[in-house]
Amino acid sequence: MNKNLKLTKQGLETLKKEFSELVEVKRPKLVDRLSNARSQGDLSENSDYQSAKEELEFLDGRIDELDDVLKNASVVSIDGKNRNSGIGIGTKVTVKVKGKETVFDIVGEWEADPVNKKISHDSPLGSALLGKNVGDKAEVEAPAGKIQYEILAIE
Repeated sequence: MNKNLKLTKQGLETLKKEFSELVEVKRPKLVDRLSNARSQGDLSENSDYQSAKEELEFLDGRIDELDDVLKNASVVSIDGKNRNSGIGIGTKVTVKVKGKETVFDIVGEWEADPVNKKISHDSPLGSALLGKNVGDKAEVEAPAGKIQYEILAIE
């Protein structure tokens, strides 16, 4: 992966914190657990050994993935002149959809958390909103048909 990933400053800090926690805390504990399980004898029937080994492989995969993201990430800065160009990564946007107001944070793909209204700039809605300004409308194709979002505010 060498595509340049866009993140907010907060998103980058969150990923750095997770990376640090995995490398400095969780991995050493798992290596100890694996070592203890290995010392218990017959590995073919040792479920704790197999479990710890699988967890370590998964954890190492996540560490490699985060390392790659952190090496290729660029922080999107939000300042006055960017604000004038409409909605972008790092902006909070208030939209009206079907008569109801909703607030979304537009974030990089690694920060997306739709349940908490953090949507990726690459998502269908995020893509439709990018560059729009207050008063503009954005249409998104959904399984139930087209949904229209009216932009009420950008922070």
